[in-house]
Amino acid sequence: MRAAGLLLLVLGIAALWVAFSWRDTFEPGSLSGARVLLTGASDGIGEQMAYHYARFGAQIVLTARREAVLQKVMAKCLELGAKKAVYFVADMASPTEPEKLVRFASEQLGGLDFVVLNHIGASPFEMWAGDVDHLRWLMQVNFFSYVALASAALPALAESKGSLVVVSSLAGRVSTPFVAPYSATKFALEGFFGSLRHELVMQQKEISITLCFLGLIDTESAISKTQGKVAMTAAPASEAALTIVKGGAIRAQEVFYPWTVRILFLVRDFFPAQRDAMIRGAYVYPPPSA
Repeated sequence: MRAAGLLLLVLGIAALWVAFSWRDTFEPGSLSGARVLLTGASDGIGEQMAYHYARFGAQIVLTARREAVLQKVMAKCLELGAKKAVYFVADMASPTEPEKLVRFASEQLGGLDFVVLNHIGASPFEMWAGDVDHLRWLMQVNFFSYVALASAALPALAESKGSLVVVSSLAGRVSTPFVAPYSATKFALEGFFGSLRHELVMQQKEISITLCFLGLIDTESAISKTQGKVAMTAAPASEAALTIVKGGAIRAQEVFYPWTVRILFLVRDFFPAQRDAMIRGAYVYPPPSA
C-alpha cells in the first residue's frame, strides 16, 4: 500500500513536470518546400502524416506495398497543398528495396530533408508461440530495412543537414504482453538509432534523429487486433501523426504520444513490480471468448 501511494505521488509530480516543461516551438513555414521521404504511407499514421506534410506545403515521396491506395493518398496530398507528391511501390521485406527507394526519392526531389521511417510488418497480437521464422521476417521489415534506408539516405541528409524520424512504440522501451516479436524489433530501433545519433554528433554531422514513442493509436489495424483484449482508450491517429511531424521539424530527440507514454517512461525504473502490474492490468486475459 505504501509503495502504491508513493507511486501515485511520483506519477503526479511527473505529470506536472511534463505539463510545465512542454512548449510548442513548431513553425509551419519550416516545412514549406521540404523534401520528405515517408514510408508506410498508405494508411494509418503514415497516411495522416502525408496529409499533414501536404498541408504544410512539403514535397513528398510516398511508399508502401499497395499501389492503388498510394495513388489515392498522393492525389489527396496534391489537393491539400503539397508542392509535389509522387509514390514508389516497395516491399520492405526485400533487402534490395531500401536503396532503390532512396535513389528514387533523391532523384525526384533533388535531395532529402526528412526521411520518415514508419512502416511495419503485420504481426499477430497473441502470446509467443515460438514462430522464429516470423520473427526473422519481422526483423527485416521493422528493423533491418530501417537501418538500410537510413544508411542509404545519410549522404543526402548530411548535405541538407536534414533529419531522420524513426517511429517506434511504447513497446519499444517498456515490455508489454502479446507483442514479443514486434516489441523486439522496436527495442532494436532505439539501440541502433540512439547509438547512431552519438556517432553523428561525434563526427560533427548535422543530421538529427527523432525517435517517436507511441501508445495505442486508433488505426484500423491496431483496433482490430486489440478489441476486447486491451482496457485502454486509443488515441487519434491524426494527432499522433501531427506530433511526429512537429517533432521531426524541431529536431527533437524524442517524441511521446499520448503524453501518458512519457509518464510511464519516467517512472519505469523506480517501481518495476508496480509498473508491470499496471501493464498487465491493462490487458484482458484470458479473453471473454476463452
